[in-house]
Amino acid sequence: MTDIIQKINNTDWHSITEAMHQNGYTVIRNLLSEEDCKMLKSNYNHSESYRKTVVMARHRFGLGEYKYFNYPLPALIQMIRTTIYPHLASIANSWFKALHMDTTFPLEHAEFLKQCHSNGQQKATVLILQYEKGGFNTLHQDLYGDLYFPIQIVAMLSEPEKDFTGGEFVLTQQVPRAQSKAIVLKPGKGDVLIFTTNFKPEKGTKGYYRVNMKHGVSEVKEGNRYALGIIFHDAAN
Repeated sequence: MTDIIQKINNTDWHSITEAMHQNGYTVIRNLLSEEDCKMLKSNYNHSESYRKTVVMARHRFGLGEYKYFNYPLPALIQMIRTTIYPHLASIANSWFKALHMDTTFPLEHAEFLKQCHSNGQQKATVLILQYEKGGFNTLHQDLYGDLYFPIQIVAMLSEPEKDFTGGEFVLTQQVPRAQSKAIVLKPGKGDVLIFTTNFKPEKGTKGYYRVNMKHGVSEVKEGNRYALGIIFHDAAN
């Protein structure tokens, strides 16, 4: 636990911030250890840890399965969520300011969750996702309610080209008066991908404007792909 906190706090947040402003995504390499990844995957079938299981095909979300954790979250996940949030809140606040949006996020995650709960959003949104051969996730945004935090993270729990092939992380970015731009990322096991939940500011000749972004997962060709998704707002249901 202490190691995770040190890794997060020792991260070059200036570079992370610049990458988020520029691209809407970035990666922290090797934040989770082999043991962390193994532990999170081994708990996948412990039903008492989860409040809800979603089979993607039933909702036309893709092909695969994900499970929402119950509160209280496992200590490792809670520590990551709480420790990384203040760094991301500073980025989020600068985005909203640039776009003249009248929202300021508190710098403590507990305070932000109080706002969620006052808005009727009280259910955990942290989830673990599992894809087998042929699995994929359609492009989407994880909003869950009127009150949302504009940045989220995904931790890769499986090793590309060893545990699975295919299954790339895909982002699409809206381009004004043109077709959307596709971005394909391949984080390694233990890496944490930080990316926009909904949009990012883009600087134009007349100031900043909003570009919408979505994310998904390309088809898994072989093997099994596990990932942990940490969303910072709670859900209404």
